[in-house]
Amino acid sequence: MAKKSSRNTRRVVSKKSAVKPTKKAAAKRVAAKPATAAKIAGKYVYHFGAKTDGNGSMKPRLGGKGANLAEMCRIGLPVPPGFTITTEVCTYYYANKRTYPSSLRAQMQEGIARQEKQTGKKFGDLKNPLLVSVRSGARDSMPGMMDTILNLGLNDQTVDALSAKTGNPRFAWDCYRRFVQMYGDVVLGVQERRDEEHEPFETVIEGLKHERYHQDIEDTRLSVDDLKELVARFKGLVKERAGKAFPADPWEQLMGAVGAVFGSWMN
Repeated sequence: MAKKSSRNTRRVVSKKSAVKPTKKAAAKRVAAKPATAAKIAGKYVYHFGAKTDGNGSMKPRLGGKGANLAEMCRIGLPVPPGFTITTEVCTYYYANKRTYPSSLRAQMQEGIARQEKQTGKKFGDLKNPLLVSVRSGARDSMPGMMDTILNLGLNDQTVDALSAKTGNPRFAWDCYRRFVQMYGDVVLGVQERRDEEHEPFETVIEGLKHERYHQDIEDTRLSVDDLKELVARFKGLVKERAGKAFPADPWEQLMGAVGAVFGSWMN
């Protein structure tokens, strides 16, 4: 549907262009072109949800996932709100020594603010925290790009808020330990070494199981205390392997995940 509409639009414009414009109208269009181009060039974040900026025809700019999410919103499917960072930012990132356009962070903050308004949650809030997922995308299929990160925004305080909000401490702490594991692996590079037979986070899990239960039990049998201990041990592993503490600030987590998406382009 989007492609058909685009072709129709081009035909209408073509017909209008056959009519000789007045000098005043022509001058007005010429004057408007630089402003329009500047506006497009400076837009690095496209929103989807209650108000959607993009559409399915914008795959070169939004990537496959971003364009399809925008189109799904436009046809009325119940898509959670979010935003897509354009592919131009990745180009800028590599052309400018792995830095970002100066206005990107402000545009991302606006995107988070829109999500907060639509969900009634707040990013990093200690009572009703907004948790987000970060997914990679490209103009064309790119095997090897960054894996999805879920539950970004959890830390030692927001996990308690999630526990209270859901009335399910085990669910909250299981989300947290999975987030630390995903983020530590994908963003901080805590991965299996050549001399290791197993993924390091899984080794920590197996060690705790045998230490406390003397056998290899299902993850679903781990208690809240077990999960809290896993989070602590996971953070210790991150500190040891990555040489820095696991980030607690949600915005630091988010910017780290964005950098990991662009970094995975070279995989």
